[in-house]
Amino acid sequence: MGDDDHRLASMAIDESIPSIARIYDYLLGGKDNFTCDRELAARLLDEVPEARALALDNRAFLGRAVRFLAEQGIRQFIDIGTGLPTQQNVHEIVQEVAPESRVVYVDHDPIVLVHARALLADNPRTIVVDSDLRRPDELLANPEVRNLIDFNQPVGFIMVGILYFILNKERPFDVVARYRDAMPPGSYLALSHIVSDDNPEGYSQAQELYRGFLKRSGDARRSREEVCRFFDGFELVDPGLVYACDWRPGTGTPAGDEGPSSWVLGGVARKD
Repeated sequence: MGDDDHRLASMAIDESIPSIARIYDYLLGGKDNFTCDRELAARLLDEVPEARALALDNRAFLGRAVRFLAEQGIRQFIDIGTGLPTQQNVHEIVQEVAPESRVVYVDHDPIVLVHARALLADNPRTIVVDSDLRRPDELLANPEVRNLIDFNQPVGFIMVGILYFILNKERPFDVVARYRDAMPPGSYLALSHIVSDDNPEGYSQAQELYRGFLKRSGDARRSREEVCRFFDGFELVDPGLVYACDWRPGTGTPAGDEGPSSWVLGGVARKD
């Protein structure tokens, strides 16, 4: 076990169980991951070499999307499935545009909660809550969320890199619709999603790995047309639902040396 493993193990986190958040951290070049995460990431990269480019594209899209929302005047954000803190987090980007912006990070991975709370200890306009995307009523009623977010004013909801882990049997379209119904007019949804259209074999391999290590049965495979359904009741802003690397390129951090991925779609939409 290396130094990073010892540091993380001291947080009373079980280092024998892989975590999606820590695998993502590893693919982004982070150090907050265990040996089990790196081993599973290596298997993923063997079977799906595009995985690192996908992660980089996803993160770069997040940065461009939230900056766009801040520039449109959005001053409160709920980032669901935030993952481990890295550079250019949502609160850093939007509070650079408007320091009064308020941000709620949502996750239920213990290591994410530990890191995020430590990072945000001195930031009264940013909190992290333990909740699950799949339980919208619980999240929307959370007293900490209600204390920081005014649902009479527009809110930017961020669902980047999370919905493709929600199985079809968990009714993801109904879940997103519940959040949509709670959004005041003028709110936005920023969303990214892997699609199976261009590489169905690689997509299936990634799904099998995911289901295997989480011991979950079911399918989360979705096409571009199906991802469009998440935006029902919204109006997509230009350029619409496109590959993440093509969403307003040049307005934020590029994907990097791995090159763009043709797996992940990104879009931002407004509720009128």
